[in-house]
Amino acid sequence: MDDPSKSVGSVPDVVAHGPPKTVVVTRAESIDGPLSSQLREMGLQVLLWPAVSVAVAATGPLEQALQSVEQFDWIVFASRQAVAAVTERVAKRPKGLRVAAVGQATAQVLKQRNWPVDLIPDEANAAALVAAFAALPVNGRKILFPASSRSLPTIRAGLTQLGATVVQVEAYRTEPSTLDVADCRAWIARDAIRAVTFASPSAVIELERALGKEHFSRLLSHAEVIAIGPTTGRELEERGRTPVIAESASLRGVALTTFRLLQKGQ
Repeated sequence: MDDPSKSVGSVPDVVAHGPPKTVVVTRAESIDGPLSSQLREMGLQVLLWPAVSVAVAATGPLEQALQSVEQFDWIVFASRQAVAAVTERVAKRPKGLRVAAVGQATAQVLKQRNWPVDLIPDEANAAALVAAFAALPVNGRKILFPASSRSLPTIRAGLTQLGATVVQVEAYRTEPSTLDVADCRAWIARDAIRAVTFASPSAVIELERALGKEHFSRLLSHAEVIAIGPTTGRELEERGRTPVIAESASLRGVALTTFRLLQKGQ
């Protein structure tokens, strides 16, 4: 799955000129959140349409797995939310446990929490992680995968095919958010939105559900559409819109790609 974790970088030397260009942010964050703040620093106007929210999962299965974490050879992290759920309970990486992260952004969060990372695929997606594991001796290894309630089967199925025993536990829940649908539809009806950003497949699914297919389709047809990575991009392609994939699978990559697209189109 694509990783929406925060990354760092400098603001472009040129900021948007003229009337502010309006960009929709569909991830759950405040106006001072990591993506929104970067877009605003670039001179863009941000509309917050959080399509999904992250909720605490029932912690029993996760805590049970972590109580016997020494039995695992690997632990796999696909998002910063999973990192938070685990490191809040286990402050220091257990001795002998190897760590894999889907993407540099998730790896950076782990390193900030003093969890060294042993494996990062070249691309920040689940298929690339499985491919990276294929070059390692994983047959017979036991792997813990703390995941979202909406985790796609790619990691679990791929590692199982390689001969690993994968224990997937729910680390957090991804749930629909409540939007002011009337206000969203009013913006869409005015064709006033220049770009819309998606940082997860769930955001695509839930925004379409909330707006309705007709309004969602109009939104995508009248704005630049930016996806954080190929997994999110495929959800959009299934709905008839080929997005621009961010230059890097990070919020910084989403912000820069959005800015540059709008600069070209001004």
